[in-house]
Amino acid sequence: MTRKVEATYDGETVHPDEPLQLAPNSRFVMTYEPIEETGAPAPVSFIDVALANPVHGPADWSERVDHYLYGGVIDEED
Repeated sequence: MTRKVEATYDGETVHPDEPLQLAPNSRFVMTYEPIEETGAPAPVSFIDVALANPVHGPADWSERVDHYLYGGVIDEED
């Protein structure tokens, strides 16, 4: 009897997605066909995302950070 079962290989062991109806220590022939992953996209690093989405804003952000975060009037020092 031939049966198709999906499984995952962790680098050492094959783990079937469902129980196999085999007695312990049974020998069997296994063929495999890789399954194309169509689920979640590949992970992307924060740096790649940050570089792909530049932030535009005032040139004095670093000097007036409190003003931009909390609003209000900033005392100008001369």
